[in-house]
Amino acid sequence: MRALVVVLDSVGVGHAPDAEKYGDEGANTLGHIFDTLPDFSLPNLSRIGLDELIGRTNPKKTTRYAGSFGKMQERSAGKDTTTGHWELAGLVIKEPFAVFEKFPDALVRTIEEKADVQFIGNFARSGTIVLEELGPEHLKTGKPILYTSADSVLQIAAHEKILPTARLYQICEIARREADAYRIGRVIARPFEGEPGNFRRTTRRHDYSMKPDRTVLNAIKEAGIAVHAVGKISDIFTGEGISESHPTESNRAGMDQIDSLWSKHADGLTFANLVDFDMVYGHRRDVAGYARSLSEFDHWLGQFYPKIENNDLVIITADHGNDPTFCGSDHTREQVPLFVLHNKESRNLGTRSTFADVAASLADFFQLPEPWHTGISFLDTVPA
Repeated sequence: MRALVVVLDSVGVGHAPDAEKYGDEGANTLGHIFDTLPDFSLPNLSRIGLDELIGRTNPKKTTRYAGSFGKMQERSAGKDTTTGHWELAGLVIKEPFAVFEKFPDALVRTIEEKADVQFIGNFARSGTIVLEELGPEHLKTGKPILYTSADSVLQIAAHEKILPTARLYQICEIARREADAYRIGRVIARPFEGEPGNFRRTTRRHDYSMKPDRTVLNAIKEAGIAVHAVGKISDIFTGEGISESHPTESNRAGMDQIDSLWSKHADGLTFANLVDFDMVYGHRRDVAGYARSLSEFDHWLGQFYPKIENNDLVIITADHGNDPTFCGSDHTREQVPLFVLHNKESRNLGTRSTFADVAASLADFFQLPEPWHTGISFLDTVPA
């Protein structure tokens, strides 16, 4: 029994019913990319129902797709990476993670005292803009940059020649312990390099999430089934329920790692996050770049199709939206796509009421002793 879950980070397919509460009514990441670029196409995702999801089919034409398709609504409160991934794994949270424009003085002082450090910054900014604004001061003083964004994140940036990455990680580990009391979803180490006017964030980013309650990943691993994490998955789940972690530096590296694991293992779960859509293009509102990244994935998917056996389970989905045509630079509260390749089935899976249907389906597929009750399996049958 071999399964793959690929999270296309931020690839939403239209605002959620409650999007107005988040200021996101009208957001549609994938739909607006298609609207902005009339010649844009994703032929391999279209083979499994993409056009149907975004309303680009001829209603009079009946199409037999290569897989099943649908969309999912988030039940948890929030629109961040951690919340979305946790719900995909069956953990629905009712209280959203805290979002700050400025971190409380008590929290900042405690981190500074315990880490023997002094910060500059402590405000909400885009990661690239904050380097332009405070990078030169950081080079002069050696003080790391503390900032946040519209997400529930506490980010600490430092130049690798000024503050070694190992030391930055140590500071972030201390910050993570203190941030739990404030319900901050993630602490992120943001090493960078370069000179004023040309600062660049390096690939040695590291995320420190809050420790989740039990998820389906724990249940799968406890059943003796290997769980391979690709990209930042292990960080998001703090290693809980993970057998092996394979960090990656880009979507391309993530897709290569999926290929490698798929060819090496005839069973187990591979859980992958492809982050470039969100981190590199969504937050920067780069429509053309987002589209190129989607095309790269779609091309890879076409080459991956022949490697999928009938009894394998492949799920392609997302964790939230990040409409590159929308105002601001924040995530957007959207429904997410659900594409399923399994036993040559072609079904319209409809609109699911929770991302946790993925967890329920994995429990069904791997024949776990107990079903995952926060969601409903979208598989017709378990494998023989």
